[in-house]
Amino acid sequence: MTFLEVKNLSVKFPDFKALEGISFSAEEGKITAIIGPNGAGKTVLFRALLGVLPYEGEIIWHKKPTLGYVPQRLEFDRTFPLTVKELLLLKTKWPNFWLPKESALKEVVNSLNHTRAGHLLDKRVGKLSGGELQRVLIAYAIFGQSDFLLFDEPLSGIDIEGEMTIYGLIKHLAKELNLTVLFISHDLNIVSEYADSVICLNKKLFCSGVPEKILTPEQLKALYGAPITFYLHKHEEPVKHHHS
Repeated sequence: MTFLEVKNLSVKFPDFKALEGISFSAEEGKITAIIGPNGAGKTVLFRALLGVLPYEGEIIWHKKPTLGYVPQRLEFDRTFPLTVKELLLLKTKWPNFWLPKESALKEVVNSLNHTRAGHLLDKRVGKLSGGELQRVLIAYAIFGQSDFLLFDEPLSGIDIEGEMTIYGLIKHLAKELNLTVLFISHDLNIVSEYADSVICLNKKLFCSGVPEKILTPEQLKALYGAPITFYLHKHEEPVKHHHS
């Protein structure tokens, strides 16, 4: 089932067009990657979907979404004495977040357990490592029963092994919670391995489809303006069992 449909979307600033005539769809429960060079309009697209930028065209949600968002970077005062539990409870808009309702606290613990970060409940946010912070931010994004997640290349500063682990977690969550995921990435190896479909963006829509059809030398050279080489992960076909 199609969850999101974007038709002829354009975003204009006073001195330039950031996006022009973009059309694509995102299927429920699937992971869609958005790729393209710097300045291609990828984050602008997210901001339009989140409703914080004016746009022309149509954004059609085929069911009412509960959006979760993990930003490209998070600027905060690391000395501020806020715990992971308190950070998530801020999302409830409960006035006394330090004295939460029991149901809200259960949901916090549940969200953290989903991202394998339950042990960080009472840790100060400023003391978290890069990988721990990513897990907490993903827990924050899914807290409140989000069903559509936007990840704006949220893995800068994390080593390759940690990156793979986080994307494996995202894929696991998409399957377990039936989440629809849209993520921006410059890492084509990650896109190849974890995305169900790919959208190629450079102010306009260059191409879209499954990774095997999109991540070809010809398509990538047209998109980035230079040859791109990487290892294409082969998506395994499900094994068919024949009963005698």
